[in-house]
Order: sequence, then structure tokens, then C-alpha cells
Amino acid sequence: MATTDNQIFTDDDLEATPEVQYHEDDIITLDWKEHIRRRPGMYIGKLGDGSVADDGIYVLLKEVLDNAIDEYMMGYGKQIVVDITTEAVTVRDYGRGIPLGKVVDASSKMNTGGKYDSKAFKKSVGLNGVGIKAVNALSTRFAISSTRDGQTKQVVFERGEIVDEQPIIATEEPNGTMVTFTPDDSIFRNYEYRDEFIIPLLKNYTFLNTGLTILFNGKKFHSRGGLLDLLKENMTNDPLYPPIHLKGEDIEVTLTHARQYGEEYYTFVNGQHTTQGGTHLTAFKEAVSRTIKDYFGKPFEYTDIRNGMVAAISIKVEEPVFESQTKTKLGSRDMGPDGPTVAKFVGDFIKKELDNYLHRNLDVADVILKKIVESERERKEMAGVTKKAREMAKKVNLHNKKLLDCRVHLNDTRGDEAKKLASSIFITEGDSAAGSITKIRNVETQAVFSLRGKPKNSYGLTRKIVYENDEFNLLQAALNIEDGIDGLRYNNVIIATDADVDGMHIRLLLLTFFLQFFPDLVKKGHVYVLQTPLFRVRNKETSRRGRGAPNADTYYCYSDQERIDAIARLGKKAEITRFKGLGEISPEEFRDFIGEGMRADRVTLRKEDAVAELLEFYMGKNTPDRQTFIIDNLVVEDDSEIS
Repeated sequence: MATTDNQIFTDDDLEATPEVQYHEDDIITLDWKEHIRRRPGMYIGKLGDGSVADDGIYVLLKEVLDNAIDEYMMGYGKQIVVDITTEAVTVRDYGRGIPLGKVVDASSKMNTGGKYDSKAFKKSVGLNGVGIKAVNALSTRFAISSTRDGQTKQVVFERGEIVDEQPIIATEEPNGTMVTFTPDDSIFRNYEYRDEFIIPLLKNYTFLNTGLTILFNGKKFHSRGGLLDLLKENMTNDPLYPPIHLKGEDIEVTLTHARQYGEEYYTFVNGQHTTQGGTHLTAFKEAVSRTIKDYFGKPFEYTDIRNGMVAAISIKVEEPVFESQTKTKLGSRDMGPDGPTVAKFVGDFIKKELDNYLHRNLDVADVILKKIVESERERKEMAGVTKKAREMAKKVNLHNKKLLDCRVHLNDTRGDEAKKLASSIFITEGDSAAGSITKIRNVETQAVFSLRGKPKNSYGLTRKIVYENDEFNLLQAALNIEDGIDGLRYNNVIIATDADVDGMHIRLLLLTFFLQFFPDLVKKGHVYVLQTPLFRVRNKETSRRGRGAPNADTYYCYSDQERIDAIARLGKKAEITRFKGLGEISPEEFRDFIGEGMRADRVTLRKEDAVAELLEFYMGKNTPDRQTFIIDNLVVEDDSEIS
């Protein structure tokens, strides 16, 4: 007997299933561009529309930029020019240029490139000869020109097919390569490049390549301090001591502590931002913890040593191995074919250089010691409640009472990369909202966690509250972030509350919780707020005939302006409904709200946000100031048109 979710099949039923035919004609071979276009997720991760930093259009930009960066790393070309308009993306480097007779092969033949020979590109980002071909195949227009020693060659493609190949001609242009591409809008629907994601990407390139200048739409980016500049750019809390900056051959490290919970790391391999870490981060965390513990000669816990640590590490590896084509996690065990292991290389460097630094800077060592002792004291104070809370989390049947899980998770060691990146958890208020989402969700990649009532305001409290409060305790257990976000189970943590005062309050309480105790979860771009429509405007005549089902004359409006525009389209036939809660929206209507048409705002955390001051004002004990602020900014909603 076999079973599925809600049905039971007998062996007879299974035997009666029509046989699926399988012949020689079913075996097909796709050419390189067709394979990329049919399976883009294998090459660039998720697609997206540009609304989040890891959407595919930014991967396309990165693939072209990586080639330009590799030229700079080899000592050729100190400037890269990037121009992005609504029509196209152009990247111009001033490196050596692709050998002119190989421009077509390098941009349209898989497994073709100059990076297989480690003598030419010893520590390059891309080694598999795929990246720029994926950009070509996924673009409606892809033009590439190479200039070498007074001669130039240009080729133009459309979706990977050559449409124009110019002969080699003389030129006065300086050496280098220029690529111009337009992402295919049939694949990247309604896409838009956003400066808020492009600028951090370009800044990281300059931090990792001191001396490099990148011009982006006329703006100049340059760094002299390297990883020191990167840390200053990204830290949202003041450092407890000046960041320690250590540099060696093929490795650069900077670290400090801040008055915050958790650990915060920025890791890079050959200039590639490995947002999911990898073997180099594991080695770094182990080495720093061991070195500091040995320096003080005390039996400190590694978690106490690293609590509040903010650090960046960049290493250069020969022929790096990443765990996916998008290169977000390093899998290499060795520094190169004849080199030491990554763990030994990083460990030996940290042991020598960090230990020397601490012996030379006793004032810094003293600050670190005080921070460790403070973390240790707090951990011991909450040891009893932590143990009890973890036992309770294990006993509670999450899968039936709090969490309706999905099948694919971010921390899966294997599986489809695109699905892992799509893994999401919706944090809802109450059973009604959870019910609507649950009935229509994608069970492969979408989970639902249901809150009971309002969470506690955690501002100004110690982490003890995380374990004493049932909702917080079970939520962190569901996310698997009790010991940091390395084991995070979902790439997207989506707060899905009602569009009313209570829903907004719950949203703020959850954001306060994440910002207080898991700021790295926010900084890594994992936290979102789901937008759900405030109004439904539909043609009352067609809706009655269709018994209320959504149709072409139904508009879901996320703002007053969208409501006004929808009413203008339908005129007197307009029927307006104001949604007060997610539970009022039927599962069928919810389909687009959490599917491909989902609108979700990523929660960002930047230095200029002054988050400490914001939390103190909005979530602190200054009630009179907040009341005055609310009164001064009060907007009264006019419901006169709403039925």
C-alpha cells in the first residue's frame, strides 16, 4: 500500500497506472545556449526582477565584472567603467583584451577560456568557462569587443546566436574588453537594476582591490584602506577598539568587537563575496577563537570569544572550488594543487599575526578580555533557562503546532541551488492568516510559522528573554539560529502581518527582536516584510457572474493611488473592498501574493540608519515623545468609498 498527503492507493491502483513511454526519441541533446535558457537557475541561481541583491540580473553583471577584476589582479588596467541604463549594461576594462581570434569562442563556447592555465590566471574567480556565456545566452543583445595593440574585434549576439561579426580593424582605442548586454525580459520579467544593490557590489570590489578605480554612471569608487574601509562601511555599531588589520601573502584580515549580539562576517575568495562562507570562514573562526583563548590562557568558550565580533577575511586560492555556479560558498579544502590546506594556511597566519598583535597592543587585549568576560557572565546567568527552553523546543511538535515546514532548506548539503535560495518561512499572526497561506503555499520551498498573540517588546533586554518567551524561543528553534545563522534553514524570513495597527505593531516587535539579537540575519539580507493588498477593486457585475472569483476586472491595490487608478478604470462598476486582515483574503486570491507576483520589502541595516537611536525612540520608554510624534504625523483614512 502507498500513501500521499491525503490519499491512500492500493497496489491494484498502482498497477493500473498507465505506462509512461520512453524511447530513443525521448533522448535529446541541447546546445549550450538552449541548456542555459531552459535551466538558468543552474547558472545564475534565482531569476527575480532586481528587487533583491542576489537576483539573477546582478549575477549577470558580476560575471562580466569578474573578468575585468581578474585582469586588474593580474596587473593590467587600473580602471573599470560601468554604465547602466534602462536599455543596457556596459562594462569596459583596460586589461589586455581577449586574444582577437578567440573573441567568439570565449563568449559563446562552453568550457572555453584562458583561466584553465593557472600560470595566466593563478588565482582567478571563474575557472569553468561558463560565466560570460550564461550572460550571452540570457541576453536579448550581447555585444563584445576586444582591443589589443591597435586592433579591435567586435561580435554581436542575440540570445546566444551571432547576428553580426565584424572583421579585425585598426583602432586608436586603448587595450581592454567592452561588454554591453541587455537581459532578456522574457526571463527576467519587469526587471530593474537598482543602485542600492549595485553600489555595495562595486564598493566591495574596490575594498578588495586597493588601487582599483570603478566609475559607475559617472560616480567614482576607490579604496586605500582595503578591508578596513569595508568594515567602516558596514558596521552599524561603534567598535569597542580600533579594528585589527592583518595582511600577508594571499590573505587579508580585519576584526573587532562591537556591543551587539551574534557574530558578523564578510568573507571573500579571489575577490568573490562568499556570502555563505565556506572552508575559509570555518578556518578563520576556529583560528581566532583558539589564538585568543591561548593568549589569555583561560578556558573561555569559543562562543564567548566571538560574541559581538565583526570581521572580514579575504584569501586567494589557486583554482577555487565553489559549491555552486553562483560562487557564494567556498568548498576548496586546499589553497592549491601543491599548497597547504585552507585550514592550515588561515590557522598558521592568524596564530602568528594575531598573537603578535595582542602582545604589542595590550590596551586592545584588555578591551577584548572585558568583552569576553561580559559575554561569559551573561551566558552563565542564563544557562538554566537556556537548557530548559531548548528542551521545551525539542518536545514541542513544531511540525503540527507552530511550524508547517517545507521540503527544501537553505542549509541542505545537497539539492537544487535555486530552490534553496527560494526557501522561505512566513511568520504570521494567528491561525486565520496562517491558514490562507498554508493552503496555497509551495510546499517545496515555503514554510509557515504561526505566532500566538503579540510578541514581547525585547528592546533593552538581554538575550535571556529569547529563551524565556515561548514565541521567541520556538521561532529561533524553527529558524535554527540558536548558535548563529550558519545553520539558517530558510533564505527568506518573511514577516506576514495584517495591514492594520495590530499587524504593524507585531511587525515592529519582530523587527526589534531580529535587530537586537540577530542583526547579522538582517545584514545578510534574509529578513523581509510581505506586502499584501490594502484594497480589492473589481467589476461588481462580472464578479457576481463569477461568484466572486478573481478575474481580469479585479485589481489588487497596495496603496491609495493604486486604488484610485483602479476605480478610474472601472468607473461606476467599481466595487471596493478594504482588507483589514490576511485572514479575509481567500487562499485563491493569496496565490499571487506569495507566488511569482509576491511583493516583499527587504529589511536593510546600514550605518547611516542609526538603528540604535531608532530603536530607542520607537521601542524605548520615551512614551510622551512617541505620542507627540504620532499626533504630529497622524493621517486619517477616508473609508467613504469603501464597501
